[in-house]
This record gives sequence, C-alpha cells and structure tokens, in this order.
Amino acid sequence: MKSEEGLIFGVGKNQNQRGIVNSDNWRIANPDGKKRIIVTRDLPGDRWVDILVAAGCRVEIFTGTADLSPDEIRQRMGSRCDGVIGQLVEAWNESLFQALQGAGGKVYSNYAVGFNNIDLAAATRRGIAVGNTPGVLTGATAELAVALTLAAARRIGEAERYLRAGKWERWLPHLFLGTQLRGKTVGIIGAGRIGTAYARMMMEGHKTDIIYYSLHPKPALEELAAAYSRFLAARREPPVVCRRAEAVEDLLREADCVSIHTPLDDSTRHLINAERLALMKPDAVLVNTSRGAVIDEAALVDHCRRHPQFRAALDVYEDEPALVPGLADLENVVLVPHIGSATRWAREGMAILAACNVAGVLAGRPAWNRPDIDAFLEADPPPAAPSILNAEALNLPLFKATG
Repeated sequence: MKSEEGLIFGVGKNQNQRGIVNSDNWRIANPDGKKRIIVTRDLPGDRWVDILVAAGCRVEIFTGTADLSPDEIRQRMGSRCDGVIGQLVEAWNESLFQALQGAGGKVYSNYAVGFNNIDLAAATRRGIAVGNTPGVLTGATAELAVALTLAAARRIGEAERYLRAGKWERWLPHLFLGTQLRGKTVGIIGAGRIGTAYARMMMEGHKTDIIYYSLHPKPALEELAAAYSRFLAARREPPVVCRRAEAVEDLLREADCVSIHTPLDDSTRHLINAERLALMKPDAVLVNTSRGAVIDEAALVDHCRRHPQFRAALDVYEDEPALVPGLADLENVVLVPHIGSATRWAREGMAILAACNVAGVLAGRPAWNRPDIDAFLEADPPPAAPSILNAEALNLPLFKATG
C-alpha cells in the first residue's frame, strides 16, 4: 500500500475531470460520460473520480453539507442512473433500491465498511450489486480505539479541560490519577480485522493480556500472541496471554478495558446494556468505535454517573449526531465525532474502493472479495470489483488469478 506521499493522494491526471459546482451544490465531472453515477457526498482525493471517468462515467457529486433525504436521492437518480456511491447515514431500503432499479441502476457502494444502513436482501431482489470498503480503514480505526483507550485510562479529556479553564495552579501528587495499562487485561468484543489490529497494538505496544469474544475462534491471533510471548520470554520479560471467552459476560467480568468492534445487527443492538455494564469492574474502561447502538447509551449515562471511577470513550452514537441527555455532561467519558477512519490515507482509500466497486460491476468484472485489498490502491489495480457483499447471491463471478 502506498504511503501518504504515494500515488493515491496525487492530483487527478486531468484537472478538468473534477468538474465545476453548479448553483444547487452538485459538481459534474465528465459531463459527456455514457454511464451516470450519483455520489451523495463529495469524497476526499481525486483518484476515485479518475477511476469513474476512465470507466466512461458522468459523475454527479453532491457538494453540500446537509444529508440528502431519500426523496432528494430519488429525485437526483431520476429516470437514468447506472450506479450510486452513498453514505452510512442514508437508509438504503426497498424504496431506494426500487428507484435505482427503475432508473437502470446495477450497483450501489457504501462509502463505509459497515452496511447496517443497507437492506441487502432488497438490493439482491432488485439485482443490484452492493459494495463496501473494507480493509483500508482497519489500521486507522484500530489506532483511534487505542487513542481513546489511553485518553480514557489517563483522563486526558478531563485534564485538558481543567488546564484550558485556567484551574491549574501547581503540580499535585493526586491530580488526575489514571490507570496504567501495561500488564492489564484487555477485552475485545468482535475480533475481526479491526478488533485483531487493536489487539495487536495493545498486546505488542502495552504488553496487555487479551481476552476476546467472537462467534468463532481466532487461531491466527492466538498463535501470534504465543509467538510474541516466546519473544518476550527470550528477553526475560513476562509473557502475554490471548484466549477466547466462552460468553461476553465472562469477558466483561474479567477485563480491565473493553473495546467493541462488532457489526451492528439485531443480535448486537444494545449488546452492552445496564445488566452487562453492572458486570464490569467499577474502574473499567469501555471503548466503542463500532456502531453507536451496540451500547444502550441511556444505561451508560446512568452507569457512569453512579460509578465515577468507570470511564468510557466513544466515537459512535445511537442517533448521530445527537447525544442522549446527560452524555456530554459526564467528566468520565471521552467523546469524539465519528472519526475512526479519519486519516487522509484511509478516507481517500475508501473513496477509491467505492469507485472501483462501481466501475468494476458496470464493466462486468468479477468480484475480488479477498481480505487483502491493497492492490486496488496501486497504480495498476486488478480487473475486479474489490468488495461486493451480495456477489454470491447475484451469481457474480469471483476473481481468479492467472499465471
């Protein structure tokens, strides 16, 4: 994968492809393109536009700051639209997919790895391929989860507010005492790509033990921990332990810090509720960079009020951008506005993957659907659509390497 100075952040080969903004906040790139693509939010970088233009697409990009309503999206698709790149905040349901199908559309790509905003079954019934953007944001989101873990454990937000308010008068032995993480037990709910990356950062960087809850064992993660323990032993340092919890309740009881990395579905909505919060240690740290509704926020507010030594750090919320009453008033909670993937490298990479999904499907290319998507960020990407969620259901061919 290229560095931030590498190819994916270069200016587009044809500056005119960026188009011009008209009076209703839409920019048109390649107005003479034969295929019509709607993009419901302007995206970082230029290469994603180049990819669509090279595929013969007219690209219509909304440049406003407000979220488009379903009616506005339907109106913009009109009677002819080949594909859409949309956002996680949009509910892509039966109605929108019906409108896209009626306009001749073949593909929709989320500008996100998550897809809880999409009725995948409805899209499949309409014959519309649905893409997402996995892999490229793994490191960025895991890094933010680590940053939030440290910020909560070391009370960074409280200390900064105290300093900025002019309250600091002198160094004091007991001022903002926090929790040192080295040697603690970190619990991970959802050990997929991001959860595993977070586990490695905490284990290798802070020598924490890992307990994870996942529907299936993660032997690669456990083997990595065993190998790292052998390395530590050779240096006469204490080993680390990584094991799977049989139940999420076991993890919550044991962990000093819990980080959530599970998708949002019916089984995980309010997974962390009042009853499960009560199982956690009174001075535990809870971090969420997955989806807001995995936590019952009202229950979290009540728990944090009653347990001032308990700390939480959130990047996502149940009803973004709104916060439940009382959440913003809590000193023992760190809050950031959904910036998990907010590095230039990750966000531009996501745009490239979304564009490759759309261009690939419209060109009749197979679905890549492999864990490693780095090749799509290089100068000569594979002739495939990087990640199509319903490829099997639509009987789309899968990419086969040659040679």
